[in-house]
Order: sequence, then C-alpha cells, then structure tokens
Amino acid sequence: MSEKMLCEIDNEGVATVTLNRPEIHNAFDDDLIRQLGETFDNLARSGGVRALILASNGKNFSAGADLNWMKRMADYSEEQNRTDAATLAAMLHKLDNFPAPTIARVQGAAFGGAVGLVSCCDIAVATRRASFCLSEVKIGLLPATISPYVINAIGARQARRYFVTAERFSAERAQEIGLVSEVVAEGDLDLTVQKLVNSITDNGPNAVTMAKQLAMSMSNRVINEELQGQTSALIAAVRVSPEGQEGLSAFLEKRAPSWMNTSEE
Repeated sequence: MSEKMLCEIDNEGVATVTLNRPEIHNAFDDDLIRQLGETFDNLARSGGVRALILASNGKNFSAGADLNWMKRMADYSEEQNRTDAATLAAMLHKLDNFPAPTIARVQGAAFGGAVGLVSCCDIAVATRRASFCLSEVKIGLLPATISPYVINAIGARQARRYFVTAERFSAERAQEIGLVSEVVAEGDLDLTVQKLVNSITDNGPNAVTMAKQLAMSMSNRVINEELQGQTSALIAAVRVSPEGQEGLSAFLEKRAPSWMNTSEE
C-alpha cells in the first residue's frame, strides 16, 4: 500500500509535502489529517525549513473528505464528531501558522476541505484547468472548520455566496476573489512555484520568518502611537541584528549576502 502523504526537504531547506492518494483524487481522512498535522509540527520544529510547498499527485489537488471516512463519521456521536473535527482544526491551524512561507500547488479539483488547505497557505498557484467548490451544503453539512481561513482569504462577502450556493468556480474566479495568487498554464505550474521559492530563499531567512509574522500580526490593527512604537522598535532591533547588519553591508558593498546561493551564477 502506498503512503498517503510524502515529505521531502531539498538542500535549500525547501520542504514539499505531497498528498499521495491519486486513485481517490487525494481525498483525505482522519489518518491523513493526523499525518499532515504531525508533519507540519516536525518541520516547524526542525528550524531549517525556508519554504513549504503543499502539493498532490495525480489529476486533482484534492476532492475533500474521503467517502469511507464520511461513512464512519455518520455513525459517530456528537462528542466523537467534535473530537474528529478538532483534529482537522488543529492541522489547519498548524499550516496557517507555519513559520516559513507556504505555497499551495493546485491542479485539477480542490473541493470542500481542500479549499481550506489552499486558504491556509500564504501563496497559491493554480493551473487554468483548476476548479474550486465549497461543497458542504450539498450534503447538508457546513464548511465550519475551514471557515475562518477561507473567510480570511476571500472575505466575508464572497464567503456568504460560495458557502450557501456550493457553486463550482474557476481558477480565474478564485484569483479574482483572493483564493489564488497566480493562474498559469499546466506546463508552467512547477516553474512558477520554483520562481516563487527562489524569490523567498534569496532573502534573509530570519527576515522572511519575521515578515510573515508581521503581515499576520498587523492585520486590522488600529494605527496609533502604541503601534508606531512597536513597529519602530521592531525595525530598530532588526537593523542591528547579525542578519540585518550582513544584509546592509552586502547592499552597500554591492555583493551577495551570505545566505544567498551563488554557486550557479
């Protein structure tokens, strides 16, 4: 039996986590959710990951929940369902708060909970043939666990439409509403993802981690004297840090900073 999920880390510290159930369109169950959560935990603790790519094998990114898992859930008590859902919620939280930048590589269909996975990533690249659907209400359920992340990605107004209609929408529409960052031809998917990875790994590792945290922590903040003081203190500390000093020196001396891989230049 093949593994449900694969994980590789290259020499640049780029981790690729791949859903590996192409025979059932990469649908996920409680076991795969647990494996993903543990993998995100382990990668975050390792401290050497510069970027994370979330990918899948086969024609489709993910069809959402596995049918056999859904059959088992149908017989669960409310308390058992609560425990089951909490595992999914924890995994999504780990992906959303992963310290390094995350990129969703999306081909084919991304339905149900898969939209939650895409929403948790910092960047999403999809092929023109990709399609999306928040399909839960079709079977009398709700996109409850993924809802905070989806709403963060597409906004409340769009969520109020797609949560209730369960419409299938295109990659171009996903880009319009903020779910997807870039839409590319099938043959350009890996190249586009790699370009984004290169853009990330060319930058200061600590600065990238802090910049992601900055973007998340400053969302919807009131701009007042306290916030101005916090941001001023932050940039002052970064400027005198070893990485900040190296970056400034390299810029002024017109050379590559120490963290850049110049072996191919």
